Amino acid sequence: MATTVSPPPRVSSVPTRYVPPVVDSGDDQRSPLPARWVVPALIALLTITAGAYLWDLSASGYANSFYAAAVQAGTKSWKAFFFGSIDSSNFITVDKSPASLWIMELSGRLFGFNSWSMLAPQVLEGVAAVALVYATVKRWFGPAGGLLAGTVLACTPVAALMFRFNNPDALMVLMLVAAAYTMIRALEKAGTKWILATGALIGFAFLAKMLQSFTVLPAFAGVYLLAAPTNLMRRIWQLSLLGVAIVVSAGWWVATVALWPAASRPLIDGSPDNSILNLIFGYNGLSRLSGGTGGIGASFSGAAGVFRLFNDLMGGQASWLLPASLLALVAGVVWRGRAPRTDRMRAALLLWGGWLIVTGAVFSFSSGVIHTYYTVALAPAIAALVGMGGALLWLNRHRIIARLLGAVAILTTSVLAYALLERTPTYVPWLRTLVLATGVLGAVALVTAPLVPRLTRNLTVAAIGLALVAALSGPVAYTATTLTSAHTGSLPSAGPTVSDSGFGGGTGAGGQGGPGLGGTTGRGQPFRGATGTRATRSASGFGGMPPRGSASSALGSGTGQAGAGGALTDGGGASSNTALAAALRSDAKAYRWVAATFGSQSAATFELSSDQPVMAIGGFSGEGGNISLATFEAYVSKGDIHYFIASGTGGGGAPGGGGDGNADAAITSWVEAHFTAKTFGGQTVYDLTAPK
Repeated sequence: MATTVSPPPRVSSVPTRYVPPVVDSGDDQRSPLPARWVVPALIALLTITAGAYLWDLSASGYANSFYAAAVQAGTKSWKAFFFGSIDSSNFITVDKSPASLWIMELSGRLFGFNSWSMLAPQVLEGVAAVALVYATVKRWFGPAGGLLAGTVLACTPVAALMFRFNNPDALMVLMLVAAAYTMIRALEKAGTKWILATGALIGFAFLAKMLQSFTVLPAFAGVYLLAAPTNLMRRIWQLSLLGVAIVVSAGWWVATVALWPAASRPLIDGSPDNSILNLIFGYNGLSRLSGGTGGIGASFSGAAGVFRLFNDLMGGQASWLLPASLLALVAGVVWRGRAPRTDRMRAALLLWGGWLIVTGAVFSFSSGVIHTYYTVALAPAIAALVGMGGALLWLNRHRIIARLLGAVAILTTSVLAYALLERTPTYVPWLRTLVLATGVLGAVALVTAPLVPRLTRNLTVAAIGLALVAALSGPVAYTATTLTSAHTGSLPSAGPTVSDSGFGGGTGAGGQGGPGLGGTTGRGQPFRGATGTRATRSASGFGGMPPRGSASSALGSGTGQAGAGGALTDGGGASSNTALAAALRSDAKAYRWVAATFGSQSAATFELSSDQPVMAIGGFSGEGGNISLATFEAYVSKGDIHYFIASGTGGGGAPGGGGDGNADAAITSWVEAHFTAKTFGGQTVYDLTAPK
């Protein structure tokens, strides 16, 4: 009797889901985490992240008063909402696109404007970013890898800082992580809808922080062109649709602002010629790379170079696991080197690795303004690569080369953590020893586990546990300090104050926070090498170190709340007392602006204390909003402005007289010559309705 042999079932060349290969016959071959624990572990991760980030959230008050004033303005005026004006009377915008403000402003309109309603959306964006990193890594590398990636992101000090702060970085990072998820989905079946979603998300990230959001594009486009499971022409066509989606999702706002009659919209901060395109490609574009804004990047983040991300200013922000992530990238790509073009593991590694390398290179070598908190854009890529690397290590634990590479990663991470912690000798001194000891023990256990066959799996799990202690103890400590500290002003930085180690070209005693807001020269231009003070709460931070905030002026430190002597301070170099706030509120409805002053930071403080619009001449840094004496006189003659406050400051806390010094001096001299001076709580102002 003939035997009929059935043909093997047809296997799709484009599987809908990646199933990791079985590498041995253990009872749990694909993950060190039992399946029944996955959902509870994810819920625990997100709950702990939300609880930690929400902890004492209002301690930072208005955080960055520059953006807080814009949020306040957007809750009062839809025009200010749309343009991102810093005042509800729409004199000038902030120096960024306004998408991040929109989220906070909608919250303020729903719940009333206050610190909590402003900062809580930032926290939710952080929790969502953690969840999306988990989902993205889990899809192709399993739940354990996803949970590891999410945990690393949540524990990154700069992430804990920026997801509790009102700068635009939080929304930008969330949108880029969401774009990485949709790109992963697009790579599974070459799905056009996912490509369009990726473009739309990147475009919305642009509306949060302009061109910085495009640093992921080389990686996204390159990986799709390489690995999408379709023919070359369709890949090219879909990438063109990606570009169209970016242009549409970002360009509608840019086009509206560009075409809107200049006379009926606010001035564009950061643009000397009042042009949104100049702001995008100049102040927030090439100037960040070339130093066109004054070449002051080193004042905030250390000298440009290969090791900038590890120096005393930048190192503790997000670089704890940077070497391990790069090792995972290189080892994973080499291991999958002979895989088919559409190999998903390699595609995912290149996607996140390209994000990390391009963005890291921009931060490392740019000579323009690069703040330490920009490194939050590196955190998702580092976290994803560490999660994927951990998953690959588990899948290949039967290979000695994998265990050796894992041991190298553990040792490198623990040595780096020891070096970073050594920069703060009095900060939890025993932690350095713990990190180094657990790193060495974990590396040894990982390599030697196969020598004890009956205990191999248990020793491997123990090695992983020790590795996690070595890798996460430093970041968790810095994150705890960040969460229990108030942060205000324009230069927030995570973790404790760090002394100069000289490694990577740091700038010296300024510590991680860079130059203080009190050390400036010209409107908003920092004095090189200046050391600032920090605005902190009275309580001590983690491990007995003083909690850190951003720099503050000699007028006092605080978080937008009443300080000593009844003064209201914002940690940004400006102060407004309660008597002046009451004067600004008096007869406020009769004026378009209750006061005019130099610089957005001063104007923001006066706005927040009085709840009234203030004209910010010169904007944040003197790069926009500069008006002539004749224009100012016209405003005064129409009765638009009540008071003039001559001692205003720019975004960096410097005395007025930056951008257009001659015009500023002329305005000040004219006011002093023609109007009556008054004093409110020690602050001299001029009543523009009371000529001499």
